[in-house]
Amino acid sequence: MDSRDVDRAVAEMLRVLGPHDTEDWAVPAGPLEWSCRTTAAHVAHDLLAYAGQVAGRPADAYLPFDLVVRPDASPREVLQVVTACAGLLGSALTAAGPEARAWHWGPCDPAGFAAMGVAEVLLHTSDITQGLGVPWLPPAPLCAAVLRRLFPDAPPGDPAQVLLWCTGRGELDGRPRRTAWTWQAAVSD
Repeated sequence: MDSRDVDRAVAEMLRVLGPHDTEDWAVPAGPLEWSCRTTAAHVAHDLLAYAGQVAGRPADAYLPFDLVVRPDASPREVLQVVTACAGLLGSALTAAGPEARAWHWGPCDPAGFAAMGVAEVLLHTSDITQGLGVPWLPPAPLCAAVLRRLFPDAPPGDPAQVLLWCTGRGELDGRPRRTAWTWQAAVSD
């Protein structure tokens, strides 16, 4: 996965959430305790953190910085912050060679950071759409790519439903909802 996938995921987020940016984003984001607004700000935070990791290439921890989205920022402005942070991640991914490694619970390549960025965008867009009552499923091609990279042992099935199941957001073919999960972003060289 690469910066183009991050761009596609964010474009889809904006397409589905943009028309609802005047609604009440203080409601919970689907199954999360966070509000829709806080969840969108979390997406921006993660995209920026991944960009920092790829650019700074620390070997043993996350860089000690954080994103602060002003509390008075509207949902439209929060989505602009998401777009900006996605652009920074995309630039970092484009500048890094495939051999670059940075820490995410082990050495992670740029493709892994791209996959995590796409996953954060798709999964939390799903959470927000649930909170706002907007019917939506993440795009199957992006979900399939995330599953291949982060969940290599995922069961077969519709990629969107499988990704939601893998991350504790749904049931799949009678399988119980997951209450704990991790993705596999680190690579073994």
